Amino acid sequence: MAKERLKVAFPHMGNVYISWASALKKLGLEPIIPPRTNKRTLELASKYSPESICLPYKLILGNFLQAIENGADYVAMITSPGICRLGEYGQSIKNVLTDLGYGDKYTELQLYDGFKGMYKFLIELTGVKNPITIVKSINMAVRSVFVVDKLETLFSYYRAREIKTGTAEKHFNKALNMVMQANNTKELKKIEKEAIKEIKQTEIDPAREVVKVDITGEIFLVQDPFSNQNIEKELGRMGVQTRRSLTVSGFLKDAIIPKWFKKGETHLERAFRMAKPYLMRDIGGDALESVSDVAYANERGVDGIIHISPFTCMPEIMSQNIFPTMRENCDIPILTLIMDEQTGRAGYITRLEAFVDLMKRKKYIKTKQKKPQKV
Repeated sequence: MAKERLKVAFPHMGNVYISWASALKKLGLEPIIPPRTNKRTLELASKYSPESICLPYKLILGNFLQAIENGADYVAMITSPGICRLGEYGQSIKNVLTDLGYGDKYTELQLYDGFKGMYKFLIELTGVKNPITIVKSINMAVRSVFVVDKLETLFSYYRAREIKTGTAEKHFNKALNMVMQANNTKELKKIEKEAIKEIKQTEIDPAREVVKVDITGEIFLVQDPFSNQNIEKELGRMGVQTRRSLTVSGFLKDAIIPKWFKKGETHLERAFRMAKPYLMRDIGGDALESVSDVAYANERGVDGIIHISPFTCMPEIMSQNIFPTMRENCDIPILTLIMDEQTGRAGYITRLEAFVDLMKRKKYIKTKQKKPQKV
């Protein structure tokens, strides 16, 4: 009789589950992918969450509870030290699971322990002692993160220009399913090319006038469609090409990938450089990155930037209070959105539509000013 494989689950946070699934399969584990984050996820978690805790905490806890319902042996929490409530998520979630009788199903990965920390975590979780196998699984996870982020960027380009609404998303979902099938880096490289071809099958109007928007803020909300109410989909429908300033691949360059493998300036390095006139040090969360992202978007001539943060997130509240000062040097429209489970959809869409209209008018005026005057 074949030995039953250990079942492990990670929270969603957008499409990052694909990369974790790749690593776990490589180590002979069965990845348990919780249902796509939905209202039940939030309702389930809200029963056991502190009243004032932020939205990402609730959704992660909800993902874990649903994963346990689906038979997960372990739920793996990604946590970190530092001046952000993320450092408290782990212990709080562990306490909740312990009270519910699931304490033995909790395991934890420290974010900023880097490559060594991930290596140690996988050994302790799987019992696999072969260093080559462990390194290969980490390599697979990291490479798939970069592939998925590349596909997300391409998807955004095609969605803003698609002729028939929804076709780009259909091709993108097929592309993600392809990536899920990769068993090793060689297959992944081949599948990446096929996935790109799949998205490029979307029929588009290449001459369509689009506006370009960077999305920054708290990384979970930037990545997760449920918590940001599908902001990129809504913007795409309005003819907006989006770019996530905060990506999982960008985070990996800062926290996991060894220095000698990095090429060029990382997001965090750029953040310290470009935020300096307005914010001298890291104050927790993604505040430093958010401030620098405004300056970076302005430098590149982007049409606008949207800052998304969870309700009660102090680092992002601080960054939002810095934005007005930045207007002296940055001539770029900024929309700030604060999200929680009470955020109304109708008002949210109205604000997006108004912001897109503002950017289009501003872009039209700039274009008109650049045209040579007839004498």
